[in-house]
Amino acid sequence: MSSTRHEGIHVNSIAASRPALVAALGAVTVSSLVLGAASPAEAATLKQKALKVAASKKGAPYKYGAAGPHSFDCSGLMQFAYKQVGKKIPRVAQAQYNSSKKISWKSRQKGDLVAIGTSKKNIVHIGMFAGVRSGKSWYWHSPKPGQTVRLSPIKDSLWKGAHAYYGQVNTKGKGK
Repeated sequence: MSSTRHEGIHVNSIAASRPALVAALGAVTVSSLVLGAASPAEAATLKQKALKVAASKKGAPYKYGAAGPHSFDCSGLMQFAYKQVGKKIPRVAQAQYNSSKKISWKSRQKGDLVAIGTSKKNIVHIGMFAGVRSGKSWYWHSPKPGQTVRLSPIKDSLWKGAHAYYGQVNTKGKGK
């Protein structure tokens, strides 16, 4: 009979019940432990955590090609935020949007991607949906050279012909 310690909790690998093992591993649901997939509640928590990471970078300078931890371009900020919560997403805005589950603006949730472009195949900017306040939809993003990571109304990033498209990062299993 083997046993291990996980964060100060003694776990007997044969005698441990599934609930005890789940508790020992720290707030992992049985479904994700067994199936390797995040539950809806865990997916929401991952997005909330990624959103907090993005917000924590407020004021970090824009730098083309940078993915943190001290400077970012738009897609670098998204990649960094999701990496901190254990999710691997592609490096550039178009690829991030392409790899996401496409959703309507009505379905968007805090932590979802906000992709800006003239079409779904011409995404030139990306950020993270932060919610609606005072009748405006807001997002965290790293706008352009000379600016810093900030919370802005999405409509402020839409020039004539541009639209906002929404995507959910795959929160099932490890990586993408």
